[in-house]
Amino acid sequence: MNAPATGSDDLIYAVDDGIAKITFNRPQARNAMTFAMYDQMASICEAINADRSIKALILTGAGDKAFASGTDISQFRAFKTAQDALDYEARIDRVLGTLELCRVPGIAAIAGACTGGGAGIAACCDIRIGTETTRLGFPIARTLGNCLSMSNISRVVSLIGPARTKDLIFKARLVEAPEALALGLLNEIVPDVETLQTRALETAKLVASHAPITLEVTKEAVRRIRRTLTRDEGEDLILRAYMSEDFREGMDAFLNKRTPNWKGK
Repeated sequence: MNAPATGSDDLIYAVDDGIAKITFNRPQARNAMTFAMYDQMASICEAINADRSIKALILTGAGDKAFASGTDISQFRAFKTAQDALDYEARIDRVLGTLELCRVPGIAAIAGACTGGGAGIAACCDIRIGTETTRLGFPIARTLGNCLSMSNISRVVSLIGPARTKDLIFKARLVEAPEALALGLLNEIVPDVETLQTRALETAKLVASHAPITLEVTKEAVRRIRRTLTRDEGEDLILRAYMSEDFREGMDAFLNKRTPNWKGK
């Protein structure tokens, strides 16, 4: 079954010969995610679960500068209350949980920067392919002063272990492609964007040719093995980060392109 490209201008969805593809299409903003884009991605995953003709899903970003650079920071301007912070993290947990639970193999084709929420999306995928210029990380300790959702922390720890997770976040660094491959953040590196798209499609076609139930149960079994923190277990941590003066300072500094002045409160 083939379907023409659909979706908003910011997120493009298409299906070709059983291979679904989501493209984050805000290259002028390094494919930063709006709330509408997150919700649309979740709706697509739910539709894929209902359509047995779809065998694999590719996620990628438009252009060569970024896969996705996380949530568009301007979306945080409206945050005023503790409930705003909890609602945001609940949205992220719901959306990324829906992506992770999508029954078909998810393949992230990552060119350029893959940061914050973008790295969270990639962590939900089953296979991650990068280029020689791919960089991954969660630089929030340097930029915003907020925190990852509890589910995202669980996913990253599952991928690279607790010590490396703390190293990555504490140092607010972006991991270059060779190190990302060694850590397990990437499964494969290709030379350039053109090769990346070709390789992602080849990989999608390969897994699509295999027994779908085997893939589904294996994917779910691996997910069940991982210990995932619940939102209730992390509400105090979310509120400490998002209700802090540092988060307000980090957001203002980011939007005004200046260095934040952290206060630790």
